[in-house]
This record gives sequence, structure tokens and C-alpha cells, in this order.
Amino acid sequence: MTNLSEQAEVSQSLSLFSELERHDYEQLIFCSDPKVGLRAIIAIHNTTLGPALGGTRMWVYSTEQDAIADALRLARGMTYKAAVSRLNLGGGKAVLIGNPERDKSEALFRTYGRFVEGLAGRYITAEDVGTNVRDMEWVRMETKYVTGISRALGGSGDPSPVTALGVYMGMKAACKARYGNDSLNRKKVAMQGAGQVAYHLCQYLRSEGAIVYVTDLYEEKARRIVNDFGAIYVRPEEIYDQEAHIFCPAALGGVLNSDTIPRLKVDIVAGPSNNQLRDETVHEQMLIERDILYVPDFVINAGGLINVANELEGYNKERALSQAREIYDVVGDVLRLAKQQDLTPNSAAIHLAEERLRKIGQIRSIYAGESNYAGRLGEMHSRRR
Repeated sequence: MTNLSEQAEVSQSLSLFSELERHDYEQLIFCSDPKVGLRAIIAIHNTTLGPALGGTRMWVYSTEQDAIADALRLARGMTYKAAVSRLNLGGGKAVLIGNPERDKSEALFRTYGRFVEGLAGRYITAEDVGTNVRDMEWVRMETKYVTGISRALGGSGDPSPVTALGVYMGMKAACKARYGNDSLNRKKVAMQGAGQVAYHLCQYLRSEGAIVYVTDLYEEKARRIVNDFGAIYVRPEEIYDQEAHIFCPAALGGVLNSDTIPRLKVDIVAGPSNNQLRDETVHEQMLIERDILYVPDFVINAGGLINVANELEGYNKERALSQAREIYDVVGDVLRLAKQQDLTPNSAAIHLAEERLRKIGQIRSIYAGESNYAGRLGEMHSRRR
């Protein structure tokens, strides 16, 4: 007879499968090795366009369920980011449960690397919140399916310059949609966060004559931008009340919520941080009601993904920067579709991503239906030779 705890475990597993099926996830992998303190979750959402590429996040989660939810949500976002950015990659993400300040070790990341290797290329990892280039180099000791490594080892190194360029181009496209021209000269930008992406972004903004207000929870980081580029310092809690043309979230997620949106005095929200909307539906609608143009974060911040994706073909910085400039066109397409079909920008971006997935999926289905897909690809390559 099944006891109550066993029944609860069965019920939980059934609900997990329901969640995977609801959003068409392909795979969820649990990785454990108590000897090195590894507890990791890898989520693969969709590989229609290519292998799933997404970073490994290390975080102290309140519960294992929170870690699973984060991995799933982020993996799905990566599918849309790759698809709408016209990359031939799928969506995946991994989370390591642990404190990035004290729980890291070579043994942990090498063990994790062996799990990534076991997926045989279905998932390619990179750095993310709580992990860095050194961590990825440890992973690389066990698998080739890793990006975001140092230039000394053939990687791309710090992706922030490419991410910043993409955000800058996305801001210009948003200005074009809102004001009729894409100039940022004399435009006021309220930048929340002063990390590496913000630093490089401020360089682009100031070179075009934008006026930048900057803040950060760590004041010294904001002061660096003030000193190097002539930005204006604002205290963290005052950034939402700053009168500007553009509010640029460049730090934590969830900053656009029911408390902060009513305080905004801007025309546009466009910035590099992930998951800016606390609730995608509710808070995007609040922005629309306040006549604030929102550029979806997974569209405008795709430069980081573009950068690491270039490592797969042999990294070329100029090629990565050129592709990041195309974010201007992608943002323009998203905002035009939203206006033409009376969609929210998020819905328009997801529509474009899903349309590309559908079309490529149909092509692959045709090949699979006629004969073995791998065999057909082999024949195609033979003909090209």
C-alpha cells in the first residue's frame, strides 16, 4: 500500500510533467554529486533551430522548486531570444544551487561539466549570474560544449561590449518608433545599474550626446561612470522619479512593478537587465496605459547571446558586433508588428519568435517524414562538396 509521502511524491512528479507539457519543454535534467556539493538543474526548452544555448546561473534558492521554476522560465526565454534574434540556436538554461561567494570549486564545475558532456551537444552552456569566465574554463576541462571562455583559450571573453552595442542600437530603434527619428542627441537616459554593460552602454550614449543619469546600489560603481563619461549621479531610490526620455534597467530583474511604474516620468523603457517586468502581463499593460513604450528585454539584450554564439564558429569580434547592430532592425520589426496588429511589444516579439520556430520546424518535419533527417543532411553536404 502506498503511504502518504509516496503519494505526494507521485503527485509532484505528475504536476512537473504537466508544467513541461504546458510550455512544450523537451527535457529537464537533475545533476547531483554530494561529494563535491553539486546540485544542478538543466532545462532544455526547444531545439528546433539548433542546440540549446544558455548560461549557468549559481544562486541561493529558497527551495528546490524555486530553482526548477527559474531554470524552466529562463530556458524558455532563451528560445525566444535566439529565435527573434535570427540565431540558429535553441533555448536552455542551467542553475546551480549554492552560494557563489563560498561554494565554488574546480571539482564542482568539472563534475558539472561531465553532466553537460553527457548531453552530447543538446545543451551548450556559458556564464550567467553567479558564474564567471574562470568557472567556464573549469567546465571546459570536461566538455567542449561551453562558451564564454577567455580569449586566451579561443573564446570571446567579456561579452558586455557586444551586449551594450545591441542595447544602444535597440534604444535608437525605440526612439525612431516613438519620435520619428533615431537620434539620441540630448535625449535623457535614467540608467539603473552601473555594471560592465552599463559602463560600455554609457560610452555609446555619451558619444552621441545623450545626457545620462546613473545610479547603483554600490555608489562607487556609479561614480566611475560619472567620472569617466560625465554622467550625473542619482541616488538609487530616486532613479524612478527622474524625468527622462528613457528609463534603462541595467541591474536586477523585477524592477518594473506596481510600485515603480506609476513613478516613471519617461517615454521609453529599454535596457539590458533580464526579466524587468515583475509580472509580464500586468505590468506591461500598466506601461501601455501610461503611454510608455516598452522594448522587451529578451530582444534588446540579445547581444550577449550573439557574442557567445559566435564562439561556436570560431570567434570573430567584428562579426559579433555586426550582428549586434542588427538588433536595431529586430526591435524595429517588433514595434511595427505591435502597432500594426495592436499587440503588446512582448506579444509581438514572441509571435515573431514562434513564427520562425514554426517555419523551421515544418522544414525539419518534411525532411524527417521523407527519410532519416540526419541522412538527408548528409546527402546535402555531399552535394555541396
